Amino acid sequence: MMNLRNGLDKSRPQVAFVSTYPPTECGLATFTQDVLQAVEAHGWDGVVVSADHESRIEHPDPRVIYQLRREAAEDYIEAARLLNRSDVRVVSLQHEYGIFGGELGAHVLKFLEHLRVPVVTTLHTVVPRPSEPMREILQAIVRASDAVVVMAGTAVRLLDSVYDAPTRHVYVIPHGAPEPLPISPQEAKARIGMSGRTVVSTFGLVSRGKGIEDVIRALPAVVEQFPNLVYMVLGETHPKVRAHEGEAYREFLMQEAARLGVQEHVVFVNRYLTLDDIRLYLRATDIYITPYLNPDQITSGTLAYAIAAGCVVISTPYLYAREVLADGGGMLAQFQNPASIADAMLQLLSDPVLMRYHKLVAQRKAAGLSWHKVGQAYANLFDRVGRDVALPLGVVQPAVASYLESQRAG
Repeated sequence: MMNLRNGLDKSRPQVAFVSTYPPTECGLATFTQDVLQAVEAHGWDGVVVSADHESRIEHPDPRVIYQLRREAAEDYIEAARLLNRSDVRVVSLQHEYGIFGGELGAHVLKFLEHLRVPVVTTLHTVVPRPSEPMREILQAIVRASDAVVVMAGTAVRLLDSVYDAPTRHVYVIPHGAPEPLPISPQEAKARIGMSGRTVVSTFGLVSRGKGIEDVIRALPAVVEQFPNLVYMVLGETHPKVRAHEGEAYREFLMQEAARLGVQEHVVFVNRYLTLDDIRLYLRATDIYITPYLNPDQITSGTLAYAIAAGCVVISTPYLYAREVLADGGGMLAQFQNPASIADAMLQLLSDPVLMRYHKLVAQRKAAGLSWHKVGQAYANLFDRVGRDVALPLGVVQPAVASYLESQRAG
């Protein structure tokens, strides 16, 4: 057996994450890095097979032991065989349709076909109304996995009712988040130059589909009553969006703010945010908004971060938000409805008792979202499946074999 990283304590088991990974700028890459660090605090050592590369690079992190070129089918087979020969006890596969090559990311099935190491798959997308190829691919992945992690109970029900996938090995582990910055909101506001202001914010990579324009369109009715309010749009434009259309969406948002006469109440922080940045801005935030447009979104790292920071949330009712906010912590507003967003803001800002209630609920939920607890949950699951049992060489995962056979027949 080969040890993939020199200098590791060989008494600690190894887990290999298959996912995008920093310096790639995307929420999935950040999530993977956070989970890796969290499970390392609970007795595991992590290595990474990084995904979604056009070509291989000199990677700055020694944890990255292989790079999958997106459309190079042979890479998926080679990566699996590398892990089979290694000391890795568990593979943690992070699944999004968009990060693997082939139609709808089907190349990941080549990886699973050749992998002999137990695999725990975390599903970041479970679409309620999938196309048939999407349904078949996800069903094959679930059946080929020793365990599956989702971040909301809604996803378990969808796997059962829509994907006809087994759920006896599916576990709900929430999206983790960092501990709140240990300073007062007033000090945080002072640090970002917003002393005395009511701060509303949205953070993350900026792109169409985030619904930020709907918050800007809600502002005139709100600032009329609360003229000290500022809406902070935190984060750079998504790199893939910027490569395609530059800053067209951000410029549209700025023009919209000017058209409505609220440009003095909208602040754009156009840069990639470090974890320290995010913690500081969230500590300064009174109301956090996720005005996303996709009703099928099954997870949101930014919403988890905001709840963990004790922010009161306003969100459109996508699947994850409906579940997380069902018993408080914030309010739901209608999709693409600035008047509904304005009404929610005005209700909260006009009623300190209501605001305090939702803040207390958010703070109560925060403890369960800490990376310490989430890392412990993943480490416990890895312990459970990371047994010294593997499929014999030459044996194909049955679920993957069934899918591949259907493709050949088609």
